[in-house]
Amino acid sequence: MSHRRSARGFTFVELLCTIFLLTILAGVAMPVAYVMEKRARELELRQELRTMRRALDAYHFTVLIFKQQGVELEEGIDAAGWPEELEILVEGVDNVASADSDKTLKFLRRIPKDPMTGEAEWGMRSAAQDPDDNLWDGTHVFDVYSLADGEGLDGTEYSTW
Repeated sequence: MSHRRSARGFTFVELLCTIFLLTILAGVAMPVAYVMEKRARELELRQELRTMRRALDAYHFTVLIFKQQGVELEEGIDAAGWPEELEILVEGVDNVASADSDKTLKFLRRIPKDPMTGEAEWGMRSAAQDPDDNLWDGTHVFDVYSLADGEGLDGTEYSTW
């Protein structure tokens, strides 16, 4: 009688142990992947908010400078120098280079999408409103915020960013 000692392959127990260990590793990796994906979207949200706020400030300071220089600006520009809506940042302001020029000064190429909602819609506040006010009074745009529900990884609501 000869026994086959050099049998090749894995036993059923070895396969079960391997599957068990892979399941545990996958269970640990899934939450980490979720957190990494959420962190990436939050970083993108912060970047988009920063871009729009810089465009709002650029618009404001440009209008104030041209008012000080006596340049006649188009009708509809808010007396405080803030845009009446976000689309003005994309459309631009006409006749700002000099009184006899046709140039249009634009501040954004497009209204960015909110990475949390996937839409190009943002909450807006005017300078007359409280920083926590979530209903726009419709006068002019002083600040923008995300309309996304939920909290960030730091525990703050997206609408307060």
